[in-house]
Amino acid sequence: MGELRKPFLLLALLAVALVVGVELGAAALTGGGDASGALRERAGQLGVELGDVGAVSEPSGRGIGYLALIDVVALWTTGLFCLSLVLPDRVQGRVQGVATLVFSIVLLLVSLVLLIVAFVELTVMVSLVLAPPFGTLAYLAVWGFFPVGDAAVLLGLALLLKLVWAGLLLAAQPRFLRNKGLVALMLTTLLCTVVLQFLHGLVPVILVSILDDLGAVVFAVVALIWALVLLIGSIPAIVKAIRTTATTSGRTVT
Repeated sequence: MGELRKPFLLLALLAVALVVGVELGAAALTGGGDASGALRERAGQLGVELGDVGAVSEPSGRGIGYLALIDVVALWTTGLFCLSLVLPDRVQGRVQGVATLVFSIVLLLVSLVLLIVAFVELTVMVSLVLAPPFGTLAYLAVWGFFPVGDAAVLLGLALLLKLVWAGLLLAAQPRFLRNKGLVALMLTTLLCTVVLQFLHGLVPVILVSILDDLGAVVFAVVALIWALVLLIGSIPAIVKAIRTTATTSGRTVT
């Protein structure tokens, strides 16, 4: 890859690994706050007396966690770049094709399952909201108090780390800009993060969970597309590796 600056590449790998870690840990870092008082207040506005509703917790949401489905592709890609530092080109070509094929199939299956989960949940949310007063109250009790502030902090941190990741990759090798797939991946993950931030601030807090889940559905679809791209892209590498192995074996026999 020419004049590759190894320290910057390794730092880029660390940055994108932190991004995935933050996104996967979002469920533990957000939500969980007591929302029972807010629920009673909303019920009063609807003319329904609830009395003692017990403990009602804020939901953590799915959007940030589903961003990891896209950013794991960035982590995988950066890891393959780092793999070139320790493996010869001939060996790397063989390993990369098979490993990418397996990774893309796993990502495809996981993204498909999570897409179904998010879509079903979104359907339930919308159905409850459109069935006042008791359906709306049931929605409020489960999803009506999204922790917008905590989510904004995590999304801001993730966005910063993604910018650092992109900058470090370009510092490691400016010719990465010629890699259209890598540039498209950078733009995709940055755009998805900004879109989720926009969705969280677009509607009143009681409806944020719906748009957050809508974002999760979109991110799962985007992850499916990237999984297919990786799957298709791995096939030529595997075919080339098989042909090289067959040619080498033929020469050895001769």
